[in-house]
Amino acid sequence: MSTAPAGTALPTPASPSAGRHDRPRLCFVSYPRIRAFAAPVIAEYTGRADIEVVDGIFEEAIDLARARVRAGAVDAFVSAGSNASLLKAHVAAPVTAIQITGFDILQSLLKARHIADRVGVVTYAQPIPELDEVRTLLNIDVAQYAYRTPDDARERVERLHRDGFRVIVGSSLIVDLAEQAGMHGLLAYSRASVRQGFEDALERAKIARAEAGRYQQLGAVIRNLHDAMLAVNRDHRIIAINPAMQQVMGQRHPAAFGHSLDDFDAELSLRTTLTDGIEERGVVLRYAQRDWIANRTPIREHGTVVGAAITLYDAHAIQEADASLRIQQRRRQGVARYRFDLLHGSSPAFLRTVQRARRYARTDLNVLIAGESGVGKELFAQAIHQDGKRSSRPFVAVNCASLPESLLESELFGYEDGAFTGSRRGGRRGLFEAAHTGTLFLDEIGDMPIATQTRLLRVLQEREIMRLGSTVSIPIDVRIIAATHQPLESLVAQQRFRQDLYYRINALRLTIPPLRERPEDILPLLRHLVQRQLHRMGCPLPAADALGPLEAALLAHDWPGNVRELENVAERVAVFLIQYERLEAVDYDDFFEDCPELRPRRATGALPFAADTANPIQGSRRERAERALQLAGGSKAQAAQILGIGRATLWRWLQRDD
Repeated sequence: MSTAPAGTALPTPASPSAGRHDRPRLCFVSYPRIRAFAAPVIAEYTGRADIEVVDGIFEEAIDLARARVRAGAVDAFVSAGSNASLLKAHVAAPVTAIQITGFDILQSLLKARHIADRVGVVTYAQPIPELDEVRTLLNIDVAQYAYRTPDDARERVERLHRDGFRVIVGSSLIVDLAEQAGMHGLLAYSRASVRQGFEDALERAKIARAEAGRYQQLGAVIRNLHDAMLAVNRDHRIIAINPAMQQVMGQRHPAAFGHSLDDFDAELSLRTTLTDGIEERGVVLRYAQRDWIANRTPIREHGTVVGAAITLYDAHAIQEADASLRIQQRRRQGVARYRFDLLHGSSPAFLRTVQRARRYARTDLNVLIAGESGVGKELFAQAIHQDGKRSSRPFVAVNCASLPESLLESELFGYEDGAFTGSRRGGRRGLFEAAHTGTLFLDEIGDMPIATQTRLLRVLQEREIMRLGSTVSIPIDVRIIAATHQPLESLVAQQRFRQDLYYRINALRLTIPPLRERPEDILPLLRHLVQRQLHRMGCPLPAADALGPLEAALLAHDWPGNVRELENVAERVAVFLIQYERLEAVDYDDFFEDCPELRPRRATGALPFAADTANPIQGSRRERAERALQLAGGSKAQAAQILGIGRATLWRWLQRDD
């Protein structure tokens, strides 16, 4: 046993009391008189527990006890009277009170009766109801009083002294005050009560040590969590708290561990969780001037709720993670890959279009891209997205003409579990949610059904969507880029397209010129595309030279399919060329069998293009080749065009003798 008078420093970790952890550690918070009275009982328990005795009362006792809790030097406290009541209310550790029994009171009154026939009884907090019956049995005059503070105790003793009482029964403090006033003081305790107090404290200390092991494991787990978290026991006292939660709670709560959670902000309360045992997930919480998503979870042992935990997730971090997840998901489905520097073209019409699109990218307004099929409307949409402030956010594309009306709505707006027959279990989010904070590209919007147009208009107006089968609106932040090859103005006049929706999506309009209106771009684009295909196929032929004999035919074609058709032709040219190792060996006549739409048309002008025209070129192949060269002024490309053959074929004809 170690004894520390009031105000003494805590034992160091090297002392026997703090160093042996194989036995329960008790701290007896006493007062000199009851310490002396309890000494024989304490001696009985020194072989079963490490016992420290400290003297203190009221605030001093609370401070001493809290210091030992902070140092982890105690498993349970033993005390009596006012000290026991105050420690229970203010210390985060088990406290056992030495109880005053009816037998104790009876013994004290029997002793007092030998001194005087009038006895004062002063107890902490409230009088003893059973005392009236004892007084009648003993034929003794008893006056009862209760006290809350030392000043109350002194006033009660002085009153009894003025009233002529010579004997007072009470706690250590009351006995000391009585003797200071010249009266007899008798302790209202028995050693049997003290012994029972230590027995109860030992049992609670064993339970506390077992719980401390669990709390230590729990604390070790949550300390490594990034999110703010704390846990409480069944008494709503904090048993684990991590640095993230301490930081959230602020410097005004530097030592939350061991305190009742009721002492802190009501937003963190776990009282309902402890009472109902119901888990709450995804609760929106405003705390410390920030938005959080909170989970409240009961902690159970063998089916019984023994504690609860609250975890706070930073709402801003969740939004960032949500955006990253959306981007990651879109990466698996395809994202915006094209930028303005990847769009090829040098014609004035194309450059003006690019310049206008760059200006549009700097805004957040909706854009309507018009143009024939195949001009590259989605490429421009991706470039606008990539050049804008949403470039790091999702880019989601949907073709409004490729899906039936019912599927288009579920794709755009998503649906709840069981919204319709065949819906996926758990529901599904729509493309608007997938594009949140990014860009949604609505291709072929002119083919969107009227009913879907109505829902789309509301989304653009309210900036929120409602999944199919749901009654809850979900806010969204999406930029719309729409595209169409349809004349929307005519569709509006025919009431096949909503006028109000047209004005919503047509905030900025970008018209992409068809390929036939920018002929300067045809050959450079085709050379680039063919060279890329040849490189993929491992063909060493240079695209620029290989396309030379075809240039006239390429320029003469009107390209109704625009860039998409150009890509198709580039693939066929590359497939045609890979069979040759040298340009001189290429027979371009065979190419026109693969791509007949590019075959040169017969001329109607002065120069004959074939033998069956009004002025045919006759003779052997060599003679016909030489005559065509004369008519073309020595241009082999023009001569080959006159004859309807390729340059390589013309070269072979010039080498022949037949």
